[in-house]
Amino acid sequence: MRSEYERYREVTERALGRVKIAVPERSFLREVAEDFLRMAKAYFQDAEHFAEEGDYLRAVGAVYYAHAWLDAGARLGLFDVGEDEDLFTLYR
Repeated sequence: MRSEYERYREVTERALGRVKIAVPERSFLREVAEDFLRMAKAYFQDAEHFAEEGDYLRAVGAVYYAHAWLDAGARLGLFDVGEDEDLFTLYR
């Protein structure tokens, strides 16, 4: 379980570094994009906390949730991910 966590942690960390909010500052969806990113970061921090305590089951779950928030934001167009289909599930 530890190696699975470490693998997905690395992938999610790369994804966090890749996303940029694509929605204009004054758009209604800007707050939504910021919230998606905030949730992703919070789950990522939770994953690290669980891993530090040796709870790799919860760490894996939290890192999956973190990446899911990023993936959903990319697919909805909230984030610019540069058409990176290795880290994100894009529509086209």
